Amino acid sequence: MSANVDTSLPLEYQTEQSRLNILGFWIFLGAEVILFATLFSVYGVLGSRHAGGPTQQDLFVFKDAMIMTLILLTSSFTCGLAIFEMRRHNLKGLITWLIITLLLGASFLFLEINEFSHYVHEGATMQTSAFLSSFFVLVGTHGLHVTMGIGWAILILIQLFTRGLTPVTARKAFIIGLYWHFLDVVWIFVFTFVYLAGMVS
Repeated sequence: MSANVDTSLPLEYQTEQSRLNILGFWIFLGAEVILFATLFSVYGVLGSRHAGGPTQQDLFVFKDAMIMTLILLTSSFTCGLAIFEMRRHNLKGLITWLIITLLLGASFLFLEINEFSHYVHEGATMQTSAFLSSFFVLVGTHGLHVTMGIGWAILILIQLFTRGLTPVTARKAFIIGLYWHFLDVVWIFVFTFVYLAGMVS
């Protein structure tokens, strides 16, 4: 066993390189917080500027937004189970729950794309009003992050299949777990301040 490996720590923290990488990813998430805070601020300013086009009450459907929210929150739970199984050194459990997480994420994306397509079909495009421009940018940016997270997790799954559970693959799985939980937290704010607030205002 290498001298720089501390087996008393969880697998993903056992090497100094892994600890530094995880710290660096927390810093990256801080930058992501700033990005989304900016997009929320823009939406807060432009969300009431409809330019004679459809409003939030005209477009948003509570049931659809709630279904997307429940799917994404469930994926956060299954992602947590994946990391729990990783901590138990259960490779099969980690892979299984990670795949379920990705399937839920893909279901969320499917519903979001359908939502956007419906809006566009109804004539509610980015060019229609400042409200819709800020809405599509904010929610679309979150959707793009989910898409990248799915692609990233697939690459990690391939490494888990080929290399097994090592301090390196555990660190990568842990980091994608942090990323996924972050996206779920962002969506809670989207659901609350965009959908719910829009439907009751």
